[in-house]
Amino acid sequence: MTPEDATRKMQFLFQLRSKGVTDSRVLKAMEVIDRGAFVQGHFAARAYEDMPLPIASGQTISQPSVVGLMTQALGVQPRDTVLEIGTGSGYQAAILSELARRVYTIDRFRTLTREAEIRFTRMGLNNITVLTGDGSFGLPEQGPFDRILVTAAAEDPPGPLLQQLKPGGVMVLPVGQSDAVQSLIKVTRRDDASGFDYEELLPVRFVPLIDGLPRD
Repeated sequence: MTPEDATRKMQFLFQLRSKGVTDSRVLKAMEVIDRGAFVQGHFAARAYEDMPLPIASGQTISQPSVVGLMTQALGVQPRDTVLEIGTGSGYQAAILSELARRVYTIDRFRTLTREAEIRFTRMGLNNITVLTGDGSFGLPEQGPFDRILVTAAAEDPPGPLLQQLKPGGVMVLPVGQSDAVQSLIKVTRRDDASGFDYEELLPVRFVPLIDGLPRD
């Protein structure tokens, strides 16, 4: 690692801490997983700035501090199986793979899932399963899950995803009826499976969660 790389990494971690990402395991995962590997072309030079950036298929890679805060709120444990809805560039799934036993990630866009799979193979991340499909229905054949992370905004937490949470499980997702007004929500399924507890975390902006598959 060059001195410039070391300085850049130190600044990257500092900005995460300054935005409230304090969990040591999450910070370590975000140090290990290089965001630069997930940002290409014209925006590559901005990979280490705390800002969302455009990727293929009209989607975005979330700003690192939001990725860190969502991951921190999820509270992933080493033996957990995690479901991610919205693979995008694959950056979030790669970070989850450093924290969990197994990660399943789904995206509507085959272009994105293909590219993410190539990145994961290149990086030696072999505990991630990538699928193309309608994530609003989750992945019942592999559930229930210890943790579910949704990286697109729904009006309400989708019922199928709630039902695929284990008792004691946690789901983190953006909720809102417009692009402008969204809140990051933490949903915890009660240990006796009698219901769910909801906690509002922070205002966010994500692309909408859309049913069905595109023609790409």
